[in-house]
Amino acid sequence: MVLRPRLLISPFGRAELSNAFYRQVFLQRVTEVDARRAWENFELDCRSRLLQAVEFPETAWNGAIDLARRFVPALGVRTLDPLHVACALELGAKKFWTFDERQAKLAEAVGLDTSP
Repeated sequence: MVLRPRLLISPFGRAELSNAFYRQVFLQRVTEVDARRAWENFELDCRSRLLQAVEFPETAWNGAIDLARRFVPALGVRTLDPLHVACALELGAKKFWTFDERQAKLAEAVGLDTSP
């Protein structure tokens, strides 16, 4: 039996990932076919339960406000960054995956592991 790590994905995470894939088309880094293929692979990972779908925790809104007050003055993150990190905290995540350097700094500031 192979044990897989528990990877959580909220509706917010799905929207974020979709935007990231298709933004790469806009930036002309990948083709639309490549982006579609990446999305299909993501969907396959969801169906195979490599990723576990979870609801967006309602309490993450207040957590995002708290993180904004505490960290935005020093880190300059955008509105969705504290929301994303607050969601991870509310879901009990230990690791946080992001390609955004400021978002990673925020996640690290609150104790989340951002190492690959």
